[in-house]
Amino acid sequence: MPDSANILVAENVVKRFGGLVAVNKMNFNIEKGRLYSIIGPNGAGKTTFFNAISGLYPPEEGAITFDGHRIERLVPEKITALHIARTFQNIRLFGGMTVVENIMVGAFTRLKQNPVQAVLRTKAFKEEEKRVEARAEELMEYVGLRGVGNELAASLPYGAQRRVEIARALASEPKLLLLDEPAAGMNPAESEDAMKLFRRLRDDLGITILLIEHDMKVVMNISERISVMDYGEKIAEGTPKEIASNPRVIEAYLGRGAASAMND
Repeated sequence: MPDSANILVAENVVKRFGGLVAVNKMNFNIEKGRLYSIIGPNGAGKTTFFNAISGLYPPEEGAITFDGHRIERLVPEKITALHIARTFQNIRLFGGMTVVENIMVGAFTRLKQNPVQAVLRTKAFKEEEKRVEARAEELMEYVGLRGVGNELAASLPYGAQRRVEIARALASEPKLLLLDEPAAGMNPAESEDAMKLFRRLRDDLGITILLIEHDMKVVMNISERISVMDYGEKIAEGTPKEIASNPRVIEAYLGRGAASAMND
């Protein structure tokens, strides 16, 4: 059983693909209400570790405990029902659906009406549908997308599509939000707005956030703690200042020039 302060604990997690060990004996924990990051070079195993947490790639070895529940053998919808949500490195919106409709999809694990009631369009189903739509509109405005609810998701700029994906994740009422490269492709202004949003999610809604990110300005400015992966293993962990000055991290990922720039 994990310490009550930790909402997620991973112990000796191993994920293999044939002869390739993508995640090797990964140990990790994150405290409730914190904002942590995982960094590392391409192919380090970061997204595979996310996939193990969210049920897409069940690990061959190890244990993952979330909020007191063992989850390493659960399917994704069961994990979502336990209040873990995630976004993806490659945006996965329904381009032919509106922004509001995309956000509403995120609430599917919270629906009380069954498929029969949905087909019959019962009064209870219609009332629930209205509540979900109203909540989707609230979340749309919360992430900074006022007035675009009826726009097709595919028609929005890249940064706005990222926000739709985050709003959809929020519709599932997460306690833990996994963000896979949320600032990828954003310009500096969009990245700055994204950092403000992540802080609000933590401070206003009490959501614990774990992100994978290559934008080191984002990582160093918002992370309370950082874990570094390389070749499937965690090679370092600490505060942003500790990570920026860690010789092994500099060698594996940051490069001496980048580390010097962050210490200036």
